Amino acid sequence: MASEPRTDIQPAPLDLPGTGDWLAWVSEHCEGQLAEARRQVGLVKAGSSDAPVVLAAWNKAETALANAEAVALWAEVHPDAGVRDRADDLSQQVQKYVTELGLDRDLYAAFDSLSGDTTGLDDDGRRVLEHTLRDFRRSGVDRDEATRDRLRELSERGVRLSQDFGRNIRDDVRSIRIAPERLAGLPDDYRDAHRPDDDGLVTITTDYPDLVPFLTFGSDAEARHELALAQNNVAWPVNDGVLQDLLAVRRETAGLLGYDSWPDYDTEVKMIGTGQAVADFIDRVGEAAKERAAEEVAVLLERKRRDDPSADSVATYDARYYSELVRREQYDVDGQVVRTYFPFEQVRQGLLDVTGRLFGLEWTPVSPQDARTWHEEVASYDVGLEGRRIGRIHLDLHPREGKYKHAAQFDLVKGIAGAQLPEGVLVCNFSRGLMEHDEVVTLFHEFGHLVHHVLAGQGEWARFSGVATEWDFVEAPSQMLEEWAWDADVLATFARNGAGETIPAELVAAMRRADHFGKGTYAVQQMSYAARSYWFHAVPHDDLTAYGDELQRRYSVFPPLDGAHMHCAFGHLDGYSSGYYTYMWSLVIAKDLFSAFDTDDLFAPEVAHAYRDKVLAMGGRGDAADLVADFLGRPYSFDSWAAWLAE
Repeated sequence: MASEPRTDIQPAPLDLPGTGDWLAWVSEHCEGQLAEARRQVGLVKAGSSDAPVVLAAWNKAETALANAEAVALWAEVHPDAGVRDRADDLSQQVQKYVTELGLDRDLYAAFDSLSGDTTGLDDDGRRVLEHTLRDFRRSGVDRDEATRDRLRELSERGVRLSQDFGRNIRDDVRSIRIAPERLAGLPDDYRDAHRPDDDGLVTITTDYPDLVPFLTFGSDAEARHELALAQNNVAWPVNDGVLQDLLAVRRETAGLLGYDSWPDYDTEVKMIGTGQAVADFIDRVGEAAKERAAEEVAVLLERKRRDDPSADSVATYDARYYSELVRREQYDVDGQVVRTYFPFEQVRQGLLDVTGRLFGLEWTPVSPQDARTWHEEVASYDVGLEGRRIGRIHLDLHPREGKYKHAAQFDLVKGIAGAQLPEGVLVCNFSRGLMEHDEVVTLFHEFGHLVHHVLAGQGEWARFSGVATEWDFVEAPSQMLEEWAWDADVLATFARNGAGETIPAELVAAMRRADHFGKGTYAVQQMSYAARSYWFHAVPHDDLTAYGDELQRRYSVFPPLDGAHMHCAFGHLDGYSSGYYTYMWSLVIAKDLFSAFDTDDLFAPEVAHAYRDKVLAMGGRGDAADLVADFLGRPYSFDSWAAWLAE
């Protein structure tokens, strides 16, 4: 549109109920936003031929829809099961309405009539119109009535299946019960937190704070095996059938829309472009990393044979443990020493200090009385830039019953200049005590999504607000931010042990050298996951476990785990569908983005602020490839990633 958004207006954050009636608030908020969306859609369909007027109403409709869709957050984090169930029900209503809009021919006609005359629209407005018309076509608005009816049915069924798939993972915390002596090798604070019960046994769950240290430090191989098997059987067998049904829904949907496969449909609006390009990328990375992975697993096997001379392979549940031993013995890096420098509270504050300095942001704690969140452990901060509040974030970082089991950023509010303040929620499952350095890296990664959400929430269009770029680019900014968690000068600002000693620079250097070990095995294992994601969607398979095991043997250096059904707990098969390749694709771009920074001064404001303004703050206002080229001064390439892999 020709007019500029009002940036002088300061919207207030969302008023959450705190200790009030969450069930009523969630319902009223979501239903109210749906009603507003319907009202604005009515204005779009009123017959105006003035493109700016029509798109202004559509922008308000999309804003209200985004607010309504945010109800999905409460299904993942709210401590009250009744609220979680209500949020799931409301999400179904919202997605049903979204499907109806995509198949509404009268609504489509209102936009199509504008395509011949875009007078009064600026580049962003024309991009909104182009993307809107594209999305209508991808929804099937141009199909016959019977096909549109079937697409509605499939969409509604797909939403229910997705919710079931995620809920089954979220609610199924498994555990093993073992004798306390089988905690050999675990740090003292871990053992102190896992005391024997009345039967003299210790319970270890599949939640991350239990799982990760156990698989990293536990010297009892059979106990690691038992826990890994429990983890890889979360949501089995129920999610096997759910996933098969979900895959069938997606395949039929793609076919009705005229695509050869779901991956072809899915990739049409991504950087990679086609389904075949995904398959080619998986093979390209797998081939590039194969030799290095074989060398690394040979080192692991040699080390394992010191404990078990008869060993002929390294299992998945061995990988973290023996990688830790190799790093300790060959690279002089002891993970149990490293973790003493990373108490959770220090890491959280350090992260805020680092990102504040890097991007010129201020993080101001908000009291529980003002933020009134859903749980007492949630920490809220107002985000400032140049003295002006530009957003609010909420950090929900520890596990609890009924909560989302992995790590992700969720939208609470999409930012619209002068209308509503961007708010994001970081949901993780970290220990309340000492953190592994891998967890520190993960926290930096996930926090990168929050920064992206807030910085890109300052514009006019809901369509481009927040992390609104192509889906296979969204991980790149977060993966690049991980680099700051590996820099000695950066870590020295917050990494201190209980005696107040700063993490030694020589230890960080050793950690970096040790981190190079395992890049090959990481890459091929990632490709085994990406292959599941792609091929499960591309071609039907009667036995997902058997086919998944086949892909594991084809791409990874670690054999399949007998008796495991990891696809049932592989939550990314829902959200990323056929696109799990995204993580490695984004890493390629992240390494290229990072090449623009001076490793001797990672806080240099000129490059950091250029990156902030040209990539993060742009949201979806440009194609990701163009945003990257604008920042780098050239198109992105594989060169930096290839150099990293060979390093």
